[in-house]
Amino acid sequence: MTSYATATDRRVHPSTAPFVPGPQIRIEGRANGPLAGLTFAAKDLFDVAGLPTGGGNHDWARWHPVPDKYAWAVQTLLNAGATLIGKTITDEVSLGILGENAFDGTPLNPKAPDHVPGGSSSGSASAVASGLCDTALGTDTGGSVRVPASFCGLYGIRPTHGRLPLDGMLPQAPSSDTTGWFARDAMTFARVSHVMLGEDLPQELPKKLVIAVDAFGFADDDVQAALKPVVSRLTHLIGQSREESMAPQGLSVWARAQRTLQTAEAWETFRPWIDAMNPRMAFVVARNLIAGSQISAAERAWAGLMRMEARARLTHLLGDGAILCLPTTPFPAPTKGQAISALNIVRDRITCLAAHGGLTGVPQVSIPGATVNGLPVGLSIVGGHGQDAMLVAVAKAMEAMS
Repeated sequence: MTSYATATDRRVHPSTAPFVPGPQIRIEGRANGPLAGLTFAAKDLFDVAGLPTGGGNHDWARWHPVPDKYAWAVQTLLNAGATLIGKTITDEVSLGILGENAFDGTPLNPKAPDHVPGGSSSGSASAVASGLCDTALGTDTGGSVRVPASFCGLYGIRPTHGRLPLDGMLPQAPSSDTTGWFARDAMTFARVSHVMLGEDLPQELPKKLVIAVDAFGFADDDVQAALKPVVSRLTHLIGQSREESMAPQGLSVWARAQRTLQTAEAWETFRPWIDAMNPRMAFVVARNLIAGSQISAAERAWAGLMRMEARARLTHLLGDGAILCLPTTPFPAPTKGQAISALNIVRDRITCLAAHGGLTGVPQVSIPGATVNGLPVGLSIVGGHGQDAMLVAVAKAMEAMS
């Protein structure tokens, strides 16, 4: 009989290994591939042939058949020579941003052991930050790679929406879903990105930098101070910078639009499962799905118009090959095990600095290198659609300067 954790178990067991419970996995990659010698893990939203895709909820695995082939992202890394060593814990069906799972526990944030790792790609970030593997696959719909990258001091990427196939990846909100990955160092990040993106990194870096003053003003004062030298290095690297507001309508307005679209789509994605299984899930996950079920057509129409405005704004700011920078998160990782009610404002503030990804589909890379009282916080760089490899090249050049 399957044993189910309760919501209070995360307080009794405040941290866990990053891998989902079960037998050890080791699937060798193709010999002599460009990633030969590297190991990777995959968030438990990616299909691995012969193993259940758990999705962070035990009822999800019971309702879905065991896949007989690999997700595109997993197969791509195996074909390139990387060896798969495990599947990693995720927030339930990727509906979370902090990394606390009521069934499987909270993966350890080795850079901040009493703090959350960030979600929903929590286990993947934890595994890389702990040195258990060289890289790991995650997904990013509303910030689920970018946030744990910031909290765990990693490189992380949200690629251009629609650029990479999502075959074999459990969906949440298709108009925002992407596959991403983590690495501890820029060289490994660049090697993996070269394979996943299917293109060489450009030799020439962008010549213009936009500093998102509204995003920096929204972050905590100590985060602004910690990121200031990183922004200075980036400005020196690019050579020309200017300050602009990223979201003239307001960061909270963009966040509301993204939350409206994402939760409405998530309800549509998971409604058949809920109707058939009446699954057990944490309160915060059920609450989000209930909210999605109650969003009106008028609200979705408004959010769709705001998405168009946001896309137009970033197209303007990122014209002529410019890149934009902002804090990845407004603060370092919060402490684990806080009361549900206390975390509402925490999630809302994170969404304010992450909503542009799902709204506009632009690529984003979070770069480590700053700390607040010893806790990591990332600086993000954002490029125009299709400029993923250029952002990776900037991240690599930034590490060479440090």
